[in-house]
Amino acid sequence: MIESNSAAAELRELYLNLVKRSLTGALAEDNDSVLGGVRTAGRRRVASAIGQAAQRFGFEIAYKKPYDAALRERGLDWPSRAESMIGLKRMDNVQTCIADIVNDGVPGDLIETGVWRGGACIFMRANLKAWGDTSRTVWLADSFAGLPAPNVKDFPNDAGDTFYKQTGLSVGEAAVRHNFERYGLLDDQVRFLVGWFKDTLPTAPIEQLALLRLDGDLYESTWQALEALYPKLSSGGYCIVDDYGTLPTQAQAAVHDYRAKVGSTETIVDIDGSGAYWRKA
Repeated sequence: MIESNSAAAELRELYLNLVKRSLTGALAEDNDSVLGGVRTAGRRRVASAIGQAAQRFGFEIAYKKPYDAALRERGLDWPSRAESMIGLKRMDNVQTCIADIVNDGVPGDLIETGVWRGGACIFMRANLKAWGDTSRTVWLADSFAGLPAPNVKDFPNDAGDTFYKQTGLSVGEAAVRHNFERYGLLDDQVRFLVGWFKDTLPTAPIEQLALLRLDGDLYESTWQALEALYPKLSSGGYCIVDDYGTLPTQAQAAVHDYRAKVGSTETIVDIDGSGAYWRKA
């Protein structure tokens, strides 16, 4: 039995390592810069226009860049074709949290608010598959149309934000569903919440959560997700904030303000300089 359990653990680790390296582009060393792709769309007008014009005729214009494993480890470069930009360390964090949740019997589903191409959620579903967990749902909450323009009146911390202009961050629901299908992981344990967080999260049919992963970047998006979902997070569950370290006046400030409001004093742990997490007491 010990040998059997050891073999199962090894197979699980091999599978999940392969999936996360594929999802982050580390496996293919995906580092092309595609004109009109995620790195240029909505940010570099000329490059974006040329690239999109070429794509209309079935062509792709890209230039090769050396692959930097250290950058991909920390999610500091954006892959052009892979399903996730969070990097390997933040993927490792998702894997570790889910292992704890399963082993400790923490009740509840898993959710990510702000999913881009769905990579982190695909990995959540892969982890449940690897553990043979058929009781939990992976929820994907996103507008599937990019980020909202800043609501400065209600959330002044977001003044001057330009993420809403980056059209490369807009990925439709159909494309994300297709990404799940490519990994053989689209089933009835995956559910989509389509729309702005303020409209979908307060009434989402979620009873309990074991893992809450926030990747909305803005103060507004982070606050709305915490306000609607953190009360549903089980004791022993994990809250992960993707841009805690990189957006101190937005995502990080919303975290601190919300935790102060509810009296949360758990230690916030850094993952890779960008992401951070804590375990709910």
